[in-house]
Amino acid sequence: MRHTMDFRAVVGAAEPISDLFATGERDGAAGRPLAIARTPWRRGPARRATPIEALEALKGAAASTRAATPAHETVAADRFEDVLVRLDPETATYWCTMSPAGRPSYTPSLLRGLGAMQRSLVRLFGESPADAEPPFRYFVVGSDHPGVFNLGGDLALFADHIRAGDRAGLADYAMACIEVVYANYMNYGLPIVTIGLVQGDALGGGFEAALSCDVVVMERGAKCGFPEVLFNLFPGMGAYSFLSRKLSGAQTREIIESGRLYEADELQAMGLVDVVAEPGAGVAAVEAYIARQGKRHNAHAAMYAAARRAWPLPFREMADIVEMWVDAALALGPADLRKMERLVAAQDRRRAQQAAE
Repeated sequence: MRHTMDFRAVVGAAEPISDLFATGERDGAAGRPLAIARTPWRRGPARRATPIEALEALKGAAASTRAATPAHETVAADRFEDVLVRLDPETATYWCTMSPAGRPSYTPSLLRGLGAMQRSLVRLFGESPADAEPPFRYFVVGSDHPGVFNLGGDLALFADHIRAGDRAGLADYAMACIEVVYANYMNYGLPIVTIGLVQGDALGGGFEAALSCDVVVMERGAKCGFPEVLFNLFPGMGAYSFLSRKLSGAQTREIIESGRLYEADELQAMGLVDVVAEPGAGVAAVEAYIARQGKRHNAHAAMYAAARRAWPLPFREMADIVEMWVDAALALGPADLRKMERLVAAQDRRRAQQAAE
């Protein structure tokens, strides 16, 4: 049985974010400080390597040591924090399953595991002989938590950093999030097709992670959305960047500002979901998709790469938005933090209920 929370009921009524924007525009025109940030937003420190540049360097280093072990055996021996992996050599598909030990959100341990897994993908390609078949052609990311793909940011961690005024800690966490999701959006610089397998709710950062994939397969009954507005914040780890490259500005604002949850068929009608599957049939739907598209993999991988070139997403864009998000998060008041914590408590109750079934 799926249990979907009514986030408005959990956190209470929220001030419409459109009102916040309107207030900000009036204050800005009058020369007053913007309410969304207590400190003026400024561009961050000197440029650092993007996730893709770091992965490319790793691939070059790996090319000096060719692997003698078949790729699927190498993957079978890999161990990562909160992440399970396997490579199916028959379909050339790398399956990544998020398996966080606690709340199914982007905890620091899950982020470390995903980062290590991403580096291993690049090493697999780097160690593969130049004239050999690629280690895999498809990458699939899913979750082993019943009814949940990912609940997004670690809200308990957010609240701790905000109460402590720990800007550096909050910024470090947010940067780790966008480095992982941006690397996936850019397909790790590899000639692969990425697939998000959404078999349960994908909220906040979980929805952003799904949107970073080339293809999204979603089961009916799962929900996606951005509840951040309900505790006076906005989704800052890719929502605007990903949605604005697929939807109109009005549609993007509606999805982000409404705080509502969307079903698979609605998202498919918008072009955000590619395949809708019945409950429990998501894995079979992914396998069927790969079986249908396998012979055209080269064309599809090239088309997705061409789309990224036509509508480029600079990493700097995501990093700048993260800085804005940190400013906004540090401006939250006690009432906002209480709403955030009520949502955490509701998520924990839901997880306990599912574990007992």
